[in-house]
Amino acid sequence: MSALTGPPTTSGLREKISRRRPWRAKATGVVLAALALTTAVAAPAPAAANPYERGPDPTTASIEATRGSFATSTDTVSRLAVSGFGGGTIYYPTTTTAGTFGAISIAPGFTATQSSIAWLGPRLASQGFVVFTIDTLTTSDQPDSRGRQLLASLDYLTQQSSVRSRIDSSRLGVVGHSMGGGGTLEASRSRPSLQAAVPLTGWNLTKNWSTLQVPTLVVGAQSDTVAPVATHSIPFYTSLPSTLDRAYLELRGASHFAPNSPNTTIAKYTLSWLKRFIDNDTRYEQFLCPIPRTDLSISDYRGNCPHNG
Repeated sequence: MSALTGPPTTSGLREKISRRRPWRAKATGVVLAALALTTAVAAPAPAAANPYERGPDPTTASIEATRGSFATSTDTVSRLAVSGFGGGTIYYPTTTTAGTFGAISIAPGFTATQSSIAWLGPRLASQGFVVFTIDTLTTSDQPDSRGRQLLASLDYLTQQSSVRSRIDSSRLGVVGHSMGGGGTLEASRSRPSLQAAVPLTGWNLTKNWSTLQVPTLVVGAQSDTVAPVATHSIPFYTSLPSTLDRAYLELRGASHFAPNSPNTTIAKYTLSWLKRFIDNDTRYEQFLCPIPRTDLSISDYRGNCPHNG
């Protein structure tokens, strides 16, 4: 074999064999065809895309942005038109071509109305969720009542609302502030089929949540004097099953009322948690695992990584 010309090509080999031994040429052709067929069969099929992914690949900039890629609209729900909760506002993506969306109900805290957590509505909806910020029956309702009201609002959202056809009723979550945060724990215990829960500076006299099966991100505030983390958020988190997908985020220097105004840290981690577990969107795992380091906005972060869900 010439060092300059190199080995013969497959076509050249076929030509030489054909001239010298026709029967061998035919046999070789059969072998080559069989090899080609074997290669085609053995090639792995491309992985199926997650059918619940919504929106472009996330970046730090996109999860910190005040708005995502989806245009949104709103629908006001009168308390007179519903039962079991006090009405509210639905924020939803306007597109009808992106498939159905996961849905979230958000409850306010003691003495507060939906206006106190309204900033989260369009922010989360524009990232690809249907979001219902609700009013409670009375502003003094306790966490167990707020939990029932969160579930009633999800039932309304998926069964009676004007946007029910846009929602995948198997992909639901709850968020709440203060007693509304305590209500998210109550709702999760009552309905383990929920996909995610995020109590924000939650308040609840019950400290043991060892039976919860819903992936839960507990958000506490370092300087909270209403629901101090030592007697509320941290016990909530540590009581959750160690096998559960769970995390504890503590906002550095923040007060109990941090969730009542736009907060980038709350938004980015709440969004990432909801995307990861309601949509099973592992593109957001990068923002949750490895566990985020403490910095100017985070005084403590704990969790189990990698996540199971």
